[in-house]
Amino acid sequence: MNVESLRLLVGFFYLVAAVLFIWGMKRLSSPETARSGNLIAALGMGIAIVAVLPLLQIEHRPALLNYGLMALGIAIGSIVGAIGALRVQMTSMPQMVALFNGVGGGAAALIATVEFFRLAAEGNVGAGPSSAMLFATLIGSISFSGSIMAWAKLQGMVERPITYPLQQIVNLALFVAIIGIAGYQLWQANAMLFAGFFVIALLLGVLMVLPIGGADMPVVISLLNSFTGLAVAADGFTISNIALIIGGTLVGSSGTLLTVLMCKAMNRPITNVLFGAFGQVQASGGAAGSASMEGKAVKPIQAEDAAILMGYSQLVVVVPGYGMAVAQAQHTVREMADELAKNGVEVKYAIHPVAGRMPGHMNVLLAEANVPYDQLYEMEQINTEFERADVALIIGANDVVNPAARSDKASPIYGMPILDADQAKNIIVLKRSMNPGFAGIENELFYNEKTRMLFGDAKQSVTKLVQELKKMSPAGAVV
Repeated sequence: MNVESLRLLVGFFYLVAAVLFIWGMKRLSSPETARSGNLIAALGMGIAIVAVLPLLQIEHRPALLNYGLMALGIAIGSIVGAIGALRVQMTSMPQMVALFNGVGGGAAALIATVEFFRLAAEGNVGAGPSSAMLFATLIGSISFSGSIMAWAKLQGMVERPITYPLQQIVNLALFVAIIGIAGYQLWQANAMLFAGFFVIALLLGVLMVLPIGGADMPVVISLLNSFTGLAVAADGFTISNIALIIGGTLVGSSGTLLTVLMCKAMNRPITNVLFGAFGQVQASGGAAGSASMEGKAVKPIQAEDAAILMGYSQLVVVVPGYGMAVAQAQHTVREMADELAKNGVEVKYAIHPVAGRMPGHMNVLLAEANVPYDQLYEMEQINTEFERADVALIIGANDVVNPAARSDKASPIYGMPILDADQAKNIIVLKRSMNPGFAGIENELFYNEKTRMLFGDAKQSVTKLVQELKKMSPAGAVV
């Protein structure tokens, strides 16, 4: 086969890979089809990897190729990925997503760096390739170090925002330095300055994520994911690889759209997420929240009474939150729903767009517990159902059900779309304590006349509910 025929064949396989990427991404939009969508996209990636091998022999010097090293890298990556997929708990999935995204950004930055040094050694670095390589290095490095910091926050190591005097000025100074070095590189390539460019970009990634609170990590991970995609696309332009350009563009655009949608769901601009240090408890905000609740008291409830209230209901809407994920209570929640179904109770799950620590976190957790997909409802679908719900069972959620978002203009969450749990006839909240949520404010829903608080670890509380419901079931009554 001649060179031109081989190029056409490789181009065809790239087209097939691109179609599989798009098809797989489309199927990822629904929990029912997400598993097959992931496999389809993985098949596309496998085809793209195999298709590029013949071109390496044609377009690069054969002496530089080391297929053994390539095979070793693919094997190591596959093993690490498989171990991660098999061993990592669903509750730790956001951390793994952050790490894998960081690895992708770091790989894109390293590819651009190596290619720059190779072309610089040959004296063949033009303005066009230099711009693409500098962009890939900058965005990829920020994605790598920022994702590592996001992982640390998700892991609970650095959950609250960390700020210091002149923080934004320091970040601006670093960015100006990066622009200055990039401009010099376009004029005259310098390997040492490029290395400094790489290091400063890594530092900027850490400092950008440092002042962002842990509960904003879904937005940050989505944004950094788009950065990784853009870096990969820039690498594609650098080394003339169509598959990288298509794949990177898809990831970059989808990550950007998801970031915009999540910010809209929180009624906050992306600038507020990145620069607002949201989640840092403010003394004034806390005082205002406490003052509004002055003279009010919460009403506790025991598991036995809560079970009776739900067992004789027609509709129970479950509102899962990060507290459910931390307690790893998703399987017990499904068992509770099964017991309610035996009593003829309809159960629905209300999913807020930013509940949890990554996009779709609650969907993933509940799907892992084999909760039927047709019981999962997005906020727009379920909000009209709360009025006819006999019980809204809130498990570890806080700010996403706080009515202050609708009524209190002084509240930091004012304007954020929330789940209308306060419209239910009865409200049961499962919570460890009365500590405020991520926004650092009191939740007036907890003091509502219809609300009862079931204190304790979510998994233990739901287990007690299951035990009490079993006594009420027909089988339990016979025994």
